[in-house]
Amino acid sequence: MSQPAPLTRRIAHLDMDAFFASVELLRYPQLKGLPVVIGGSPSRNDLALREQYGERHADIPVDAFDRLGSYTGRGVITTATYPARAYGVGSAMGMMKAARLCPQAILLPVNFERYRHYSRMFKSVITRIAPVMENRGVDEVYIDFTEVPGGQEDGGRVLAQRIQQAIFETTQLTCSVGVAPNKLLAKMASEFNKPNGVSIVQPDDLESLIWPLSCRKINGIGPKSGAKLERLDIRTIGELAARDRFWLMEQFGKSYGSWLHDAAWGRDDRPVETHSEPVSMSRETTFERDLHAVHDKAELGQIFTALCQQVAADLQRKGYMGRTIGIKLRYPDFRIATRDHSIRHYTADAREIRHAAGQCLKRVDLTRPFRLLGVRVGNLLPNDEALHHNETQGQSREDTTLPLF
Repeated sequence: MSQPAPLTRRIAHLDMDAFFASVELLRYPQLKGLPVVIGGSPSRNDLALREQYGERHADIPVDAFDRLGSYTGRGVITTATYPARAYGVGSAMGMMKAARLCPQAILLPVNFERYRHYSRMFKSVITRIAPVMENRGVDEVYIDFTEVPGGQEDGGRVLAQRIQQAIFETTQLTCSVGVAPNKLLAKMASEFNKPNGVSIVQPDDLESLIWPLSCRKINGIGPKSGAKLERLDIRTIGELAARDRFWLMEQFGKSYGSWLHDAAWGRDDRPVETHSEPVSMSRETTFERDLHAVHDKAELGQIFTALCQQVAADLQRKGYMGRTIGIKLRYPDFRIATRDHSIRHYTADAREIRHAAGQCLKRVDLTRPFRLLGVRVGNLLPNDEALHHNETQGQSREDTTLPLF
C-alpha cells in the first residue's frame, strides 16, 4: 500500500490592520476615512468629552476631538490610520514631527486595556480554527497551516480567508495574511496586500515576488545593515541572493553573513512556537554625527527620552513589563559599553525606564563622544504576572526624578 504524499509546509503570518486605530474606530465610527493618530495620555479635552458624552462615543462631533497640530510635548505615535499614513505619519514617530506632516489629524489617547481585550478576542478565534499559533505581540501572530483543513487548498488561501471572516464576524476588525513555506517569507507576504488581503507565496515564487523587493523588507535587516548593503551596491533581495555566501560572511561576520545568504534565498526552518516569551525589548539609534554628553546635552536628552518612550510603548503594546533596564553606547572607535540596573518592581512606564537608564549612564564614560545610544528592558513578565508580583511583594515605585541628559 503506497504512503500518502507528505504535506507541503504552509506557514501564515497574520497582521491586524492598523490595530489600535481600528479598535478606536469601533467606538468612534464618525472618524472612519479620516486621518487619526493614536498616542499619549488623555488630554483635558478628552476627559471633558468622556464626562459629557459617557458611553455615547458615536455622538461626539468630529470637530470636538483634539487635533495633532495643537500637540506639544515629546510623545511618540503608537499607530495611525491609513489616511494618516498617506501623509508619511507612522508608528514610533515623534508626535511633533507627525504634527508638521499632518496637523489636521485627529489625536486619540492610547487605551492599552481595550487593545489587549480585542487582542485576546482575535487570537481566541484563530486557535479555535488553527491551534498551532505563535503570539508575536498584541496585533500579529504566526500560524502553522500545514495540517489544518483548508491549509493546503490554493496554497492556504482557503483557510486564510476563513480565519479573516471569523475574526471580522467576532470583532468587526480586518487583518492581512501572508502564507508561505516559512515564517520569513510569510511575514513579507502579509505586507503585499494590505489592508484585508491574503497573499500566497509558493517555493517557485521567490524570483518573481521576493527578489525584486528591497533588502530592508527582510525582517532582521535594520537601518545599519541596510545602509551597509547599499554601500556595497546591494539594494534588492535578488542582488543579495546573487552574492557569494563566503563573501557576505567576510563583510558581515560569519553568523550574520550566512544568515543574510539564507534569507535572500528564502530559507527559514524556524518552527511556529506556541509558548515562546520575549527575553527583552530594546530601542537604539545611530546618530548622523558623533554627539557629546556636554556639548549636545539638549539633543541627547530628546533622543534619550524618545528611546525610553518607544521601549515603553513596545512593552505596553505587547503586554509586558520588566525590571532590568539597561543602556548601550557605541563610541567612534566602535567599542561598545553596556550597563544595566534592576529596580524593585516591574514596569512599562517611560519615566521610570528613563530614570533607571539614567542611573546606568552614570556608570559609563561620557567624556568621549559616541555614535549610538540604546535603551533595553529585560527580565520581562506578562502584565498580569508582573502586576501580581508587584502587589504581593508590596514594592514601592522608584524615585523618577529625571537624571541625564
